Amino acid sequence: MTTLGWVLATDFRGAAHRFHAFTHAATPFRGSGAPVVGVGFLRLVAGVFALIGPIVLVSGLLDLWRGEAESYSSPPVSGWFVLVEAVIVGAILWSAWRRSGFLRRQWGAGSVLWRTAAAGVTASVGVFAALLALGWGTWMPAAWLLGGLCGITLLLSGPAGGPADG
Repeated sequence: MTTLGWVLATDFRGAAHRFHAFTHAATPFRGSGAPVVGVGFLRLVAGVFALIGPIVLVSGLLDLWRGEAESYSSPPVSGWFVLVEAVIVGAILWSAWRRSGFLRRQWGAGSVLWRTAAAGVTASVGVFAALLALGWGTWMPAAWLLGGLCGITLLLSGPAGGPADG
């Protein structure tokens, strides 16, 4: 979140505008109206994450260094939770990969980097959902990290993904 916060807060290479357009396009039941939140507010919130992130990161690394960090295991989940989670993840991935979806446009741009990043985002969402269902909380940050790095790659180097971009 620290890296994404700095990238969005500074609007590096237009990333804040791309992220804003993507979130507006990916919002279900949004209609054709204007976005509720503007790019300025998005950059403000991203700035908070950019400032708080290093503090949390250093604190966590110090806990690991001192041996105070414990492995995290989430409680067992019911079959219904796994089913609902699978439906939600499936809907999110379907939305992102449909013909007008953000990841489909990134894939269609043809660059090896963009295709790898789009596949990485997809894999990280699936792996995170599987880890959550299995209760393997210790490994969930690895899925977040993979998805975050691939997502930042798409924001900084991919073709724009907003509705105004085609």
